[in-house]
Amino acid sequence: MILSPLEASSKAADEKKERLFQINEAATEYYHHLLLSTKAGVAARNYLEKRKLTPEAIKEFRLGFSPDAWETIKNYLLGKGYTEKELVETGLLIEKEGGGSYDRFRNRLMFPICDIQGRVTGFGARVLDDSLPKYINSTQTSIFDKSSSLYGIDKAKSAIRKEDSVIIVEGYMDVLTAHQHGWQNVISSMGTSLTEKQVESIKRLTNNIILALDADLAGEEATLRGRAILAYSKAEANVILLPPDKDPDAVIREDPALWQKLMEQAMPIMDFAFQSVISKVDINKARDKSLAVQKLLPSIYDVKDPVQKSHYVKKLARELRVEESAIKAALQELKAGSKKPQPGRPAEQPRLAHQLVSSPIEEYCLALLLQYPELRPLARELSPEHFEYTENREIFVGWQHSSDISDLESKLDTSLLEHLYYSVNKIFPPAIRESEQTRRQDLVNSILRLKEKLSRKLEIEKEAALEIEREKGGISSELSKLEEQGINSGQQLQDVFVKKGKKPWIQ
Repeated sequence: MILSPLEASSKAADEKKERLFQINEAATEYYHHLLLSTKAGVAARNYLEKRKLTPEAIKEFRLGFSPDAWETIKNYLLGKGYTEKELVETGLLIEKEGGGSYDRFRNRLMFPICDIQGRVTGFGARVLDDSLPKYINSTQTSIFDKSSSLYGIDKAKSAIRKEDSVIIVEGYMDVLTAHQHGWQNVISSMGTSLTEKQVESIKRLTNNIILALDADLAGEEATLRGRAILAYSKAEANVILLPPDKDPDAVIREDPALWQKLMEQAMPIMDFAFQSVISKVDINKARDKSLAVQKLLPSIYDVKDPVQKSHYVKKLARELRVEESAIKAALQELKAGSKKPQPGRPAEQPRLAHQLVSSPIEEYCLALLLQYPELRPLARELSPEHFEYTENREIFVGWQHSSDISDLESKLDTSLLEHLYYSVNKIFPPAIRESEQTRRQDLVNSILRLKEKLSRKLEIEKEAALEIEREKGGISSELSKLEEQGINSGQQLQDVFVKKGKKPWIQ
């Protein structure tokens, strides 16, 4: 049978993907062997024992260990007949500029990430100490896309169907601990924010989603962002309220009965949104009421069921002590929409508002600067490079060259306006709104955090560059230059810690 060019191309792509799956499977088996059966894996085994993971859980999820060496997995897989090019394509190796390659994962606990069929698509890897970055993942390949991956989905799919519900957590350890304690319908989004691709995969198994993200600012922001995506997908979503400074792993290990109770008390994500927003405003002030309405109205707009929508309209009116007709009028205005949203009003497409993955500390700092012009002099130490995310960075640059919000709005590309309005409308707690001194201190702390984050990033990048130069036998002058840069970034980091007067904060 003669294949058409299109069919031949498709067949070749499928064969290539199958080859990558085989490589990842071989790597998984080898990493698992190194963890369980070698002297090099002792530290990793001790770490897992300290985290109270059972041998059964370790074997079920096929955890592994990558030794602190440059070519361990490379040499093993080359010996199995795979090519260096193929190993680079899987993300297991990193290419050197001058030629050659080396292992991406070194001295890390390895978490194989599988698709729903149980095929290994990529890896998550964790350090065993406090060095940074704590976690790294495989790069995007033809078989691995982090935005569509769900850790543990292959192990949890049967329980999800049986329970007709799924619990979504942030971390790998959250999943492992939950499964070994009997909660088999738990999976991880491998980060904080749910994506549309992930929700689409979940909905093939269940329409009932329970979020159990960490009880911190990032977790709260991620939950609220996930609400928009979940509403758009028409999934039923509830939220588990975790104790402060606890993640699911800690709660389950320390008190399984409390975890069960928290699951039973999970609240609808809309109620969580109400609680999150209204707890930050003073309902005795007209401006705060208006801010709360602006924040919650898009969520109510997204509710498709007319009975539920009516319920939340009444709830918002009751909690803010305003006439229900006022909420309905605002909702109607939002529904009518406008071609160009204005500052202080939601965007025309509220259901998709602010889905981008971003940094809470960047957003917090940006919102302070946008809403309180008197803070501008304090931002002199900030530069665009302190903002890692493109939208935040471009708005900051525009803000630097604008006299006010209207001027900034006219300078920005229309694609950035929704993000601008999100920042302009961000609701701060009463303590921030009522005290300039508190605002100033919060901004100073935020700037220090951004500077620390950048210094750490530069330090990591320079260390990686040094390692590559040493491996290549780089020119001594180049090494000296890189090492000097490393010292400078380390000094910058130390200066930040001195100014903060406390232990390093890690984003």
